Amino acid sequence: MRTFTVAMAVAMMALLAMPAHAQANRPKEETRKVEEKKPVVDEKAYKAALERIPESREKYDPWGVARPAEPVKKTK
Repeated sequence: MRTFTVAMAVAMMALLAMPAHAQANRPKEETRKVEEKKPVVDEKAYKAALERIPESREKYDPWGVARPAEPVKKTK
């Protein structure tokens, strides 16, 4: 009975270690290809795009939906 319990414990540890082992064996060439394909950001184009964004005339309230616009008046 003891050997069966030890065998089951070893099998469970092996099953738990399999996903971690599979992630560790990725080829490094694939990750290098992904890093090389990063787009080049043009500073002039970025600044020009920021200039085209219109100025907001009203102040933005991120909590405006969560609370009422006007305070609740107490009735007597």
